[in-house]
Amino acid sequence: MDADVRLVLDFLNTVDVEKDVDVLRSVTEWHAWTHARELTPGSIDDAFRARRVLREAAGEPASDPVAGTDTSHTARELRIPVDVAFRLSPTADPQLIADDAVSAVFTAAMRLAVLGDWRRIKICPADDCLWAFYDESRNRSRTWCSMQVCGNRVKARTFRKRTGSAPGEDSTAG
Repeated sequence: MDADVRLVLDFLNTVDVEKDVDVLRSVTEWHAWTHARELTPGSIDDAFRARRVLREAAGEPASDPVAGTDTSHTARELRIPVDVAFRLSPTADPQLIADDAVSAVFTAAMRLAVLGDWRRIKICPADDCLWAFYDESRNRSRTWCSMQVCGNRVKARTFRKRTGSAPGEDSTAG
């Protein structure tokens, strides 16, 4: 997997709904996450805001807790100063160089957007999952992080709702 894709997915998945883990709950965990990737931490508040907006941009439903409304289709603007430099060399292509973790993630996301790959970054729609994944399907139609897990759960729930059977019932019993 491409380094930009890996960095963006790792950042988006610093929250794990299923395991109730959030790297951005503590400065110590945030610093450990960034150092493991050889990045400079930067502001945890900027990281939290950046993750929220990037997850929304990747398809996670966002809600306004006061109004109780879905805001995922509303254009949003995030203003976090991003310090990015260009490395220019007569013997190599220009490179973007980021000073901190949030800038590095935004730089990677912009490279994906320029290449047309940002739309392949998706959030699993299962309420008990919400895992970020990269859609490698040819027509970019993948919905679930895992059809065997999340997709199967949703299909089973839908079937039980449609047939009126309880989760533990054996549908083959006659």
